Amino acid sequence: MMQEFDYDLQSIQAARDLARKGQVAANQIANYSVEQIDRILRAMVEVAEKNAEQLAMMAVEETTFGNVHDKIYKNHMASGLLYEQIKDKKTIGVIDVDEKSQVITIAEPVGLVMGIVPSTNPTSTVLYKSLIALKSRNAIVFSPHPKAAKCTNLAIRLMCDAAVAAGAPENIIQGVSLATIAATNELMHAPEVKMIIATGGPGMVKAAYSSGKPALGVGAGNSPSYIERTANVRQAVRQIMASKTFDNGTICASEQSVICETVNHDEVVSEFKRQGGYFMSEEECKKVCAILFRNGHSMSPKFVGHCALDIAQAAGIHVPADTKVLIGEQYGVGDEWPLSFEKLTTVLAFYTVADWHEACDLSIALLQNGIGHTMNIHTEDKEIVRKFSVKPASRILINTGGTQGGTGLSTGLEVALTLGCGTWGGSSVSENVGPQHLINIKRIANGTVEPDQVAAADETFAKWHPELAAQYGCAPCGQAGAVCEHSGSVAVPETHETGIEMPVGHGTSGISYSVGCNGCGSAPAQAQPQAPSDAIDAEELKKMVNELVAAFRGE
Repeated sequence: MMQEFDYDLQSIQAARDLARKGQVAANQIANYSVEQIDRILRAMVEVAEKNAEQLAMMAVEETTFGNVHDKIYKNHMASGLLYEQIKDKKTIGVIDVDEKSQVITIAEPVGLVMGIVPSTNPTSTVLYKSLIALKSRNAIVFSPHPKAAKCTNLAIRLMCDAAVAAGAPENIIQGVSLATIAATNELMHAPEVKMIIATGGPGMVKAAYSSGKPALGVGAGNSPSYIERTANVRQAVRQIMASKTFDNGTICASEQSVICETVNHDEVVSEFKRQGGYFMSEEECKKVCAILFRNGHSMSPKFVGHCALDIAQAAGIHVPADTKVLIGEQYGVGDEWPLSFEKLTTVLAFYTVADWHEACDLSIALLQNGIGHTMNIHTEDKEIVRKFSVKPASRILINTGGTQGGTGLSTGLEVALTLGCGTWGGSSVSENVGPQHLINIKRIANGTVEPDQVAAADETFAKWHPELAAQYGCAPCGQAGAVCEHSGSVAVPETHETGIEMPVGHGTSGISYSVGCNGCGSAPAQAQPQAPSDAIDAEELKKMVNELVAAFRGE
């Protein structure tokens, strides 16, 4: 009779199997060329775009978070739009050649990556992380949120099937089907997993950083939006409303609080009301907070990503039928003012201050509950931008919405769904995470000065320590305290082409290189200097790079 194991034990064994298979796939894809990877990515994007609507519908049905219309665009953002941004990024093989310094920069994959998937963005996160992982020649294994396991696993299967059909190794993209905390923990600590991309609640992110593995984690957001006195109020409110209502506020860069000044208070309030904002009375605000939070200011999953009308109905308050966002006036920050914390739904806190000085202090206080993430400012005063640029947030957005601006949709930031919070928020990265964060960078550096001549060739050493510099000499020349005139480089015609096929930082060079002071001799001063016999010129560097490229390709 076959022994039956507990569900959590089965999930642990399944996680171990996923890690082992993922390691095999990671080893195989590590040798793929730029052309092979691009072909795979394009196939993945095509499948993602074709299934964007189905995945959006499944995500809303399974989680009740957000809305189908915006989740479709999220899926497009995380596939087609993302691909257009990353397709030309240098993430494979030789990515730069500095001919002057004789340094070759090479990108290597990290191996098997683990991706943690939040329930707020269950399908778009899979598309996004799959693309950036494979762009950098990594395999990836996902841990879905139990509340969104069905739609997440479909997205995983679609991405894996598309990648394999286009030539990727089997099991290049996998996911935990027996979703348990034990399985996620097992994956985090699996020796095959080399890096974790953690997008989710604070507990999950903390667990990722505590796993002993390199982790790219993001903290909570609590973005304040300051409408300064010179702002175009109508435009500012329109941008805030578009951001806060996008997928019903499930993006962590969305606005959580609005700050206006006494001088524009009436205009701001009037404009919010005109555009679908409902200002709750003190009693109504208490009713909404009672259902919105549990255990103080921890948001209840029941109302994450819900529309304002649903929240109002659940709280027992009556609002106009065209209400898009519920707004509660607050007079402080902290436990007594629960709306001063993150609310991934269609509810905003509202503050009024006397001037930018008070707005500054208030912004810093609010950011303490989501430090390092995002804040935005609506202003026409460049000096205000300068003053607020020092706030502890990794993204300072000017005259745009937090959701679209923070994720790179309406700004020049990189398109991403994992937004680093820097050391302010306990994150290892402060940027929008992309494929460039999933590679190891190694450098091949040729010797340009003989080791025993470093001090003699160093002009700054002689400047700061002349009494010691006199004790050093150029050994081949036999002149104590003298710096060899040939310890640097020797010029050759600048039109010499390198002809390196791989993407590099410099396409041409007119420089040859000496590896030491061996060029010292008795040649007449008026004679054209000749490259020493042990120099590596541009042609030799080209040969070296091409040999490296061939080796990476297995040729």
